Amino acid sequence: MKSLKFLALAVAFGFMLSASAEEHLKSLNPAYFDKSTPAGEDFYKHVNKGWQESHPLTPEHARYGNFNILSDSSEARVKDIVLNLGATNPKPGSVAFKVWTIYSQAMDSVRRNAEGAKPILADLKKIETTPADSMENLFLWLHANYASPFFSAGPMEDLADSKVYAMYVSGGGMGLGDRDYYLLDDARNKKVREAYKKLIVTQMRNAGYSKKDANRVMNNVMKIETALADSAWTREQSRNIPAMYNPRSFEQLKAMYPNINWDRFFIETMGIKSPESVIVTELSSVAQANNLMGSLTDREIKDYYLWKYVSQAAGMLSDDFANAAFEFNKVVSGVQQQRPRWKRALGAAEGAMGEAVGQLYVEKYFPESSKQYMLGLVENLRTALGKHIINLPWMSDDTKLNAIKKLNAFTVKIGYPDKWKDYSSMTIDPKLSYYENMHNVSMWHQKEELAKWGKPVDKTEWGMTPQTVNAYYNPLANEIVFPAAILQAPFFDPESSDAENYGGIGVVIGHEMTHGFDDQGRNFDAEGNMVNWWTPEDTEAFAKLTQGLVAQFDEVEVLPGLHANGQYTLGENIADQGGLRVAMTAFLDSQKKKGVDIKSPEAKIDGYDPMQVFYLNYANLWAQNTREEEIRSLTSGDVHSLGENRVNVTLRNLTPFFEAFGIKKGDKMYRPAEELVVIW
Repeated sequence: MKSLKFLALAVAFGFMLSASAEEHLKSLNPAYFDKSTPAGEDFYKHVNKGWQESHPLTPEHARYGNFNILSDSSEARVKDIVLNLGATNPKPGSVAFKVWTIYSQAMDSVRRNAEGAKPILADLKKIETTPADSMENLFLWLHANYASPFFSAGPMEDLADSKVYAMYVSGGGMGLGDRDYYLLDDARNKKVREAYKKLIVTQMRNAGYSKKDANRVMNNVMKIETALADSAWTREQSRNIPAMYNPRSFEQLKAMYPNINWDRFFIETMGIKSPESVIVTELSSVAQANNLMGSLTDREIKDYYLWKYVSQAAGMLSDDFANAAFEFNKVVSGVQQQRPRWKRALGAAEGAMGEAVGQLYVEKYFPESSKQYMLGLVENLRTALGKHIINLPWMSDDTKLNAIKKLNAFTVKIGYPDKWKDYSSMTIDPKLSYYENMHNVSMWHQKEELAKWGKPVDKTEWGMTPQTVNAYYNPLANEIVFPAAILQAPFFDPESSDAENYGGIGVVIGHEMTHGFDDQGRNFDAEGNMVNWWTPEDTEAFAKLTQGLVAQFDEVEVLPGLHANGQYTLGENIADQGGLRVAMTAFLDSQKKKGVDIKSPEAKIDGYDPMQVFYLNYANLWAQNTREEEIRSLTSGDVHSLGENRVNVTLRNLTPFFEAFGIKKGDKMYRPAEELVVIW
């Protein structure tokens, strides 16, 4: 069984400094600018071509950009922390001992290769030998301990009352995740599908099955997962949050899906009595799971269970399993070389005890002064967004008041949690195999999630670790969260100009704030409850504007014959535009307070106007190289637009950008006034 999370994630950040007598570019490197490509022709290329040429993709990367550089920096710091833990010869049972043991076992390929599939053989035998009259027991055992066949379930904040937990039942059970991989017959999806079939056969052979049996497992898995895909929601449908809120009484749940013993399910997989009501997110998907569980043969179901079990275990077994998974990843993303083992081992340690590592990270690398700076900048951005809301021409005064109420209620979390997780009850034993220890870790986290049931929602909890290079807005808590690791150059540099910092970290803070008012966030009120606080007229006006933005991205051909998906990426595109507009307002306000005339020659930064520097550094954030396979994968499965489109398509709606670079009619970056889409 896996827990459910609802987080609209996206990156963000910001900071403001006092102006110096003479300023120079710090976050930006003009040597990377392509002067042969005018800003009005292709702004992304104008800013980033030199960077792209100087940072060719290495075999281990499907894409690489400034975010990766920041992640590399954080990763190097975490590696240093973990290695130092090992050097202290930590006491058995201590947090340091647990972190070091996980890392060491993940690095110990000799032991893991010698063990091969032995750590999972007893469980595979259990699946194989379960008699017909115990198939229900097998289903419950698998859900409680290892995987989520057919569907998933778990507690999460109630969308209608975010102070309490509700029980959710959702579709799932597809190894490839997205329905299109199973259902579309274009060359790309066929290629991925064939690679997935090969992966299943190879991993089952690695687990000790004959070629004949491995092929049988593969065929049955594809039959079942394709049927699940046939009823699954599209990516676009999954963005309709209100449509996913389908409360049902427990008696209704049992009547709708009778092939599942729901009383036993909740008692034996979660250790709780049957809830009075549940929320079914995708009615059609759970109905299909119910149908399959009542119509498939025991052999078909067992083969599906075998694969669900082996696929979740593969990353913790021998190199044969890891290599097979990598061969599949090569097809999906185009990456040519596995990440170094030490990086994968660090990922395991952080996945197991992320806040324990994060606490050490914060102590060493995150001064309190950075937190205070960030808090001040967030308030500047909050004030700027308030100005935008008040002056919106398309929104009524009543809805504006509710929007301001929500904005003022934002909770801001900077750097690290106020209280850290207690890992003292987690058991890590070097005598056990790596797989056994990681399974115990998984059970510990699952128990932690299930312990929330029946208790008030803890609004202090974080959804990311401090060492994560990212940020997020959580609509159920109406909060914006900025982990410590993103507060580094090129997003934030205390030595950089205000223009660079507002165009970098400031935009990202504005981005997260705008998520509270994007196509998903707008469904929630100041308390984080799914409440319609919009007038019908404002809802209609918002929808019209968003469809205009959808059309702008839809028309972009990212590869021959492949267009961007404006509807699926709508929330991020709204937030990108909002972040740019709000950060610019905050930047101009900050300069006015300081008495700086940004149009004066004295305000120039290495010859560039501050307004130009603001937009240049925004484009600089998205500098990256991406393989063709990864472009296809991201276009089909990522809610974020490609970096080039986050720059070029978004900026083409901003008149101040045109003015900063003298972009005029006839330039490719120009968009006539009647076609501009401005939302927040």
